[in-house]
Amino acid sequence: MISAPLEGKHMTDLTCTRRVHFSAGHRVMNHESKCATVHGHNYYASIQAQASVLDDIGRVIDFSVLKDRVGGWIDEHWDHNFLVWERDTEVVSALLSLPRKKEPFLCPFNPTAEEMARYLLDHVCPEVLSGTGVQIQSVTVYETDNCSATARRAGEGERFVN
Repeated sequence: MISAPLEGKHMTDLTCTRRVHFSAGHRVMNHESKCATVHGHNYYASIQAQASVLDDIGRVIDFSVLKDRVGGWIDEHWDHNFLVWERDTEVVSALLSLPRKKEPFLCPFNPTAEEMARYLLDHVCPEVLSGTGVQIQSVTVYETDNCSATARRAGEGERFVN
């Protein structure tokens, strides 16, 4: 059951966030420094959800739904895996020559934290959260404790220029 919006309160002010941990390897192709070398990270993805109304017990969405659906996708495809740009033929060939429990995740992008956050926001979240009534407002991928990248929905009238 879904509750009515709070009287006099815009629901766009209410969000909830779930953090998901995963470990993965990558290489940033054409990087000018050490990130051009195959390496790995203990990542965190922070998923911020928003809904126009709260559910019958006053939530945007149950945190476990975000964990099960978004975290489940990350566990299946990215956790303890290697994210490699499909154009990085050297690394793709090397990975495919090794015995593995999972096929490497072939990214349609260079696997930077920025691109990973955008992929989760634009592709993964809409697919796995379909039918929940929530929209993901932002995804932040923490590559280290000190380094993160955020992909955020632009508000009405806003435009990001590349």
